[in-house]
Amino acid sequence: MRQFPLLFLVCSVLMAGAAFARTFDPRQHRAPLAGAPTSVMVLGVPHLSGLPETFDPANLALLLDRLQGWRPDRILIEGLSGQQCDMLQRHKAQLPDVATTYCMDTGPAAAASGLDVPAALAAIDSRLADWPAEPTPAQRRELALLFLAAGEPAPALVQWLRLPPAERRAADRLTPELAAFLDATITRRNENYLIAAVLASRLGHERVWMMDDHSADIVQQGLGEDFDKAIMSLWQNPAVDARLAQEKAVQRGAVTPRATLDMFHHYNEPAEAERAFATDFGAAMGQDTPQLHGRRYLGWWETRNLRMAANIREVAAVVPGKRLLVITGASHKGYLDAYLDLMHDMKVESPLPLLD
Repeated sequence: MRQFPLLFLVCSVLMAGAAFARTFDPRQHRAPLAGAPTSVMVLGVPHLSGLPETFDPANLALLLDRLQGWRPDRILIEGLSGQQCDMLQRHKAQLPDVATTYCMDTGPAAAASGLDVPAALAAIDSRLADWPAEPTPAQRRELALLFLAAGEPAPALVQWLRLPPAERRAADRLTPELAAFLDATITRRNENYLIAAVLASRLGHERVWMMDDHSADIVQQGLGEDFDKAIMSLWQNPAVDARLAQEKAVQRGAVTPRATLDMFHHYNEPAEAERAFATDFGAAMGQDTPQLHGRRYLGWWETRNLRMAANIREVAAVVPGKRLLVITGASHKGYLDAYLDLMHDMKVESPLPLLD
């Protein structure tokens, strides 16, 4: 009898362990579903700012044609929303330099519009709720100004591109300085502008949607040089060198529209997600340092991607059954595909057929 409590404890532990086995899998609950699933396609991209100077943005033409043919209803990008940038500005003590690094200076647009970020965001919602089928150039210029005041330059560019070239000018409170800023973004080597904004304007969209997140950067705050050195050491090995050499070769070869499409195909192959994990986050997971800095880095990365996935899910919830295109750095693709595939009413689609 004295052994019974021990036996009971062992059985309880075993039963508790069994309870932790996966008993609920959202992927097994996709029906019954009212209406069609929401389709989401994550396009992994090499950040265009990092491509060789010889890369010609004109070679994006075939990629843009293929994406336009898929006809997404909403386009989401790796950029911070005005709402998050406003939060980052207010919490500089905890997140120093994050807003400065990832957010635009809204001062000139705030002065021109008389609106701070929250007021500008509210004004955008109000305008788009009553947006006419054929807005005037003045209305488009005003909406572009509101997006700049909200700290969201990519949707501002969508409005700029939808204007006839002769109407892309300073007027309706949009200053010459802000008009020049928008003109400059047309050719800026950034996928948010050269791909997302151009595609949105072609499709007749009024905006693109921001889905990035840097609030998780707080995980890395205050760790000092030891942390930086530990993470840098992760990337100093033959496997990383081989991956970078392969990427550089693919990028240098993107000298025609077809070859550029092949480059994007490379970044969206399942093997690329595995390479990214093995040479970065997987290496961090197993890095054995006294402070387990690699685990800290891994936790930051997963938190950021989870919040990005949540931002995508939020946009998808408003347009059930529609098509969403997510344009993001290639290292995010594997994680976002996996997280979004857990949603009950979302169907994750591969971009590879479009890139063949």
